[in-house]
Amino acid sequence: MAINREIFREYDIRGLEETDLRPDVVALLGRVLADYFREAGKTRVLIGRDIRLSGERIRANLGSGLIAGGMEVVDIGVVISPMFYYARVLFDIDAGIMITASHNPGEYNGFKIALGPATIHGEEIQGVLRRMEAAEGTEIPLLSPEEVEAKVEKRSIWPQYLQMMRDKIKLGPKPLKVVVDCGNGTASLFAEELFTALGCEVIPLYCTSDPTFPNHHPDPVRSDNLKELQALVTKEGADVGIGFDGDGDRIGIVDNEGAIVWGDVLMVLYWREILPKYPGATAIIEVKCSQALVEEVEKLGGKPFFYRTGHSLIKAKMKEVGAVFTGEMSGHMFFADEYYGFDDAFYAAGRLLRILSNTDQSMSQLLQDVPKYPSTAESRVECSDRDKFRVVEELRDRMKAKYEVIDVDGARVLFPEGWGLVRASNTQPAIVARCEARTQEALEEITRIMHDELTSFDAVSDFQWEY
Repeated sequence: MAINREIFREYDIRGLEETDLRPDVVALLGRVLADYFREAGKTRVLIGRDIRLSGERIRANLGSGLIAGGMEVVDIGVVISPMFYYARVLFDIDAGIMITASHNPGEYNGFKIALGPATIHGEEIQGVLRRMEAAEGTEIPLLSPEEVEAKVEKRSIWPQYLQMMRDKIKLGPKPLKVVVDCGNGTASLFAEELFTALGCEVIPLYCTSDPTFPNHHPDPVRSDNLKELQALVTKEGADVGIGFDGDGDRIGIVDNEGAIVWGDVLMVLYWREILPKYPGATAIIEVKCSQALVEEVEKLGGKPFFYRTGHSLIKAKMKEVGAVFTGEMSGHMFFADEYYGFDDAFYAAGRLLRILSNTDQSMSQLLQDVPKYPSTAESRVECSDRDKFRVVEELRDRMKAKYEVIDVDGARVLFPEGWGLVRASNTQPAIVARCEARTQEALEEITRIMHDELTSFDAVSDFQWEY
């Protein structure tokens, strides 16, 4: 049995289902996770999966290993990741595995492993890899899907989740017309019913589940995946357009004028609702976010706290500091003021709809006073996995001699008129870079400095900034 070490990533396990996630590999994963969970005092494990064609086969292989390891398995079937997280709360099952590859192409699949306050990440995932390598060659009987079905406890979560959402999200008096783009992902099975139940007029776009993702990848952080949503919002005169990723934990927003509202600007609306109720609250801000968000949090009386990128890391940090809300540029939004603290794009959409339904202003009007600082997009700079962390560390130390640097995740270098960020990608052989400034002239100067600093390293390829 050959195990591909590269599929054990920072936040999850993810690879090609045919070659990386072969039946023997997945069964062994289930077997070592049974031991891992038992050592933490857990004997029951929750499993769910997204719509991918390989999901049923992988569920059977994973179940074979878990059952061989003596686990009681509770299967909630095909769900979005937030339903899986909610089921952990509702059914009081701490250990869990969500079978999903989010927005990756259909030939991929993977696993989010839950234990404790969040999904495991970093060194814990590497620990699972070491367990698998130590157990390599262990024979595990492969059960058929029907045999696994007979040995697991089947439970539904959608009716309870829908009722919970209806209880928590009460819309105001203004009727809303909403375009919903599920990109044919797992959210397609639930979104139209949910937002209709909340009281919206729903215009569906790609809300038929199809694991080949024939129209566009369900990844709302990429502007090219939002073009059709933008066009339909404009055509229909909708109040808002909402896009979901493949497993329903990330959100993308288009305002009533068809403009994309990125995650850091969207958070301004949420903080305006939340911070007046929690004066002086710590506001965790991802290092990639705009200075406009930092300024808004300070204006509202919050205490900005820069932190690392990564949903698993942020969920754990929220619990540590008692944070009531935060989010990421990628569209993960975490509410702990009236919700459970995990990233749920349906709930994040509901909170936005609640705001919009309680004001006479349109979404674009609500955001018109938020500064739009010139910035680059998140630009990926090729650099090998072997070199990327070293390069970022050396650049950070070099820049500290000349500038103030926020170094919780790479280096956010503070210039008089803006900032430049470099950080090692957790998922690719690349360095992620982004710059923002108060003026176009300042942006050009900052991008020149950051480009020259990065490309002074032999290990870094030349690159063009993306906008």
